[in-house]
Amino acid sequence: MPGFSKREMLSPVDAAWFHMDTPTNMAMITGVMMFSERLDVWRLKEVVEHRLLQHERFRQRIRRSPLGLRRPSWEIDPHFDLNAHIRHIALPEPGDVSALQSLVGDLMGTPLDATKPLWQLHVVDNFNGGSALVCRLHHCIADGLALVQVLLAIADLDPDAPLLSAEDEVRRDGGSLGRLLKPITTTLSWTTRGAELLLRESLEAFVDPSRLLNPARMAADGMAALGKLVFTLPDHRTILRGRCGVAKRAVWTAPLPVMEVKAIGNGLGCTINDVLLAAVSGALGRYLEGRGQPTDGLDIRTMVPVNLRRPGETNELGNRFGLVIVSLPVGVRDPLERMAVLKQRMDTIKNTPEAVVAFGLLNTMGLTPIQVEKVIMDFFAAKVSAVMTNVPGPREPLYLAGTQIQDMMFWVPSPGSLSLGISILSYAGNVMVGVATDAGLIPDPEVIVEGIHAELAEMREHMDAAARVTEAEEVRATERCHALTKTGGRCKNRAAAGQTTCRIHSGEVL
Repeated sequence: MPGFSKREMLSPVDAAWFHMDTPTNMAMITGVMMFSERLDVWRLKEVVEHRLLQHERFRQRIRRSPLGLRRPSWEIDPHFDLNAHIRHIALPEPGDVSALQSLVGDLMGTPLDATKPLWQLHVVDNFNGGSALVCRLHHCIADGLALVQVLLAIADLDPDAPLLSAEDEVRRDGGSLGRLLKPITTTLSWTTRGAELLLRESLEAFVDPSRLLNPARMAADGMAALGKLVFTLPDHRTILRGRCGVAKRAVWTAPLPVMEVKAIGNGLGCTINDVLLAAVSGALGRYLEGRGQPTDGLDIRTMVPVNLRRPGETNELGNRFGLVIVSLPVGVRDPLERMAVLKQRMDTIKNTPEAVVAFGLLNTMGLTPIQVEKVIMDFFAAKVSAVMTNVPGPREPLYLAGTQIQDMMFWVPSPGSLSLGISILSYAGNVMVGVATDAGLIPDPEVIVEGIHAELAEMREHMDAAARVTEAEEVRATERCHALTKTGGRCKNRAAAGQTTCRIHSGEVL
């Protein structure tokens, strides 16, 4: 049990995210884990008590400064009660995916209790004969990558794993857990046992942080990147933009086998990232056209969080990410052309320090009065129409409180007046795409999900067609005469039946 801790001021970036909460867009990360069997609530509480609560941050609430003149501070909640953070509910019949999606959307629009530590877990019974777990954590605690790893840190690779490993017992008996921002690898057991299972090669990172952190590159290109962020005009006015309301919607695709998506990429000469981004872009184009929005030549800008942690820092809490703006070519109908455009744009971003510059701006926002901060946030939110994230999850199936996690999905918040959030998450050989929307502006996000599946099916057709052409060319090549012409080139005549040469070259020694 952690002891009393003095107050600690939030970092500027964490403070900026704390102040981004609005009644219509919570600065909250929402995740859902799905189980084919019923989750044991009491065992879950034991796991959370012995693993998650080892990290003091999850016992801390936020204390605002008088008049908002200073950054808020973390302080231990003297009345901390785990039962206030783990809720037990059940889905109404029929308890299917649609019912769970409806619940997740409702919770996205429900604020966390600001008088307590800013996180909650909702155990949901009656989901497809098993359970689900909806996780809600405020973005000021950490960014999406860190929080996904924190939640997975309470899971196991074995359903019968002990509650505490021998190493954990030694640390627990030792008392002090060190500083609040001590890496999770020293306090949470899953990352030390299973971090090597993170899916590294299947979903490529949007940007390589080691390149973004190069001082020479920052010095040369920083001002240009700052100018791009500041002077980029507001995004195109489409039906995706407008005044948000409180009600939210959340949906996700069926699990997509990573190897199938990879096969599409290999067949079309591109990466998994290219395939998924092109599918999302095409789906958004289909959605806009279906609602009467012209899309010829239209681009939709998205804000993409980029991890800025150096190697060895990936498990630290707090917010250590920048933002880059990616334009999705939703008006390009041909999927191959769309992938080529996206690849060119992503390659260009990889050679700029935009993410680091954006991180600096978030730091600046956290140091300004709340009123000024809101103006800055709205200014940058106007430049994009959506937030898109891509986080790799574990490659192997995990168990939480002894029950196997079948699927999982998560979303980061959409700051300001943004109405659309798209998340890509891989887990246990599958990848899923989640879509979160403002219910008033985009009431039918399931249509976007249908569009993603349709785009992937169309890409498979292109891949199959390309494979058939290649096969036909190979067959034709074997049927051609094997002899060489006088100029040294391959004879173009068809070989005679049962022969390797044509009639003209028959009898020649090859």
